[in-house]
Amino acid sequence: MVDTRVQNFARILVDHSTHVAPGDRVAITAAFAAEPLVRALYELVLDRGGHPHVLFDLPGQDESLYAHASDEQLDYVSPFHKMAFEAFEVLIKIRAETNTRALSNVDPLRQARRQKTLSTLLQAQMRRGADKSLRWMSTLYPTQAYAMEAEMGFDEYQDFVFRAMHADEGTPDPVAYWQWIEQEQKRIVERIEGHNCIELHGPNVDLSLSIKGRSFRNASGQHNLPDGEIYTGPVEDSAKGWVRYTYPAVYQGRIVEGIELTFDEGRVVKATATRNQDFLLQMLDTDAGARYLGEFAIGTNFEINRFTRNILFDEKIGGSFHMALGAGYPETGSLNKSIIHWDMICDLRKDSEICVDGEVVYRNGDFVF
Repeated sequence: MVDTRVQNFARILVDHSTHVAPGDRVAITAAFAAEPLVRALYELVLDRGGHPHVLFDLPGQDESLYAHASDEQLDYVSPFHKMAFEAFEVLIKIRAETNTRALSNVDPLRQARRQKTLSTLLQAQMRRGADKSLRWMSTLYPTQAYAMEAEMGFDEYQDFVFRAMHADEGTPDPVAYWQWIEQEQKRIVERIEGHNCIELHGPNVDLSLSIKGRSFRNASGQHNLPDGEIYTGPVEDSAKGWVRYTYPAVYQGRIVEGIELTFDEGRVVKATATRNQDFLLQMLDTDAGARYLGEFAIGTNFEINRFTRNILFDEKIGGSFHMALGAGYPETGSLNKSIIHWDMICDLRKDSEICVDGEVVYRNGDFVF
């Protein structure tokens, strides 16, 4: 019998996130571990009149790629994925890793080469998402590997995941819930958008940046699930000050801890870490845009109340903010380009505040208007 939470999950993705309509070509990319969700999606897309196309990854596929591929093969983009990203109306990407550390010992240069190749797909996704020709969604299906990273039992982790997505039994109508969140966050966006300077003050941050002329996005289940954040692309040369990230930053299977960054004229001019600092510095030198901010965001999902070592969840932690180095989202007005987009998270729930043009709008994890 199919878990009703999986069916609820599929409903959110099809009816709220991507609004699948008759005739839509829907690409579903996933690992085999997500088969229950993929099956539910396949059937629901058919019920809505769409055309589902499933692209499965083998278990350990990336590990095999890096172990056996030549440089020429690392530079190759699958035409099936290319068509999905560049031509289809809907793209649903589901992560379901069974070994989250599989790439820990892969040569970072080979990873960077592959990432540069796949950046063409990411650019197509962002471009078409901005002009609304592609409705895309990136999400996660719970696996034992993710549960281990989060230091939870598997049943406990599944409950946590479905509760964070509001696909659990305690949410009578999951689609209606995310529609309500959309309206609540719209009020927050309207209060902040249209101003100039944001300042963050607290024991782990003393930073200012400009949002002049930039748009905030109301992230309420359209592109990520779980969701719960508002975000924008800061003016590229505006960030000034420092931040000490209170949570580890996970990227390409590597965990970097104790990151502290100093910005001047928008650029990271000093970077340290207590663990994997060499990797941090290497990523910062990936390309010209890697040392600039592509995103500033505030997390609003209080069902996500603990760190799980998974950025899809952790960036939404209620009472936190995060900033991404690298590529920005064009729909926010961001002009920053890079092949990386690396989110780093800082807690704001104690002795911290956010000011907009000199007025306090957020204190100790909550908006104050």
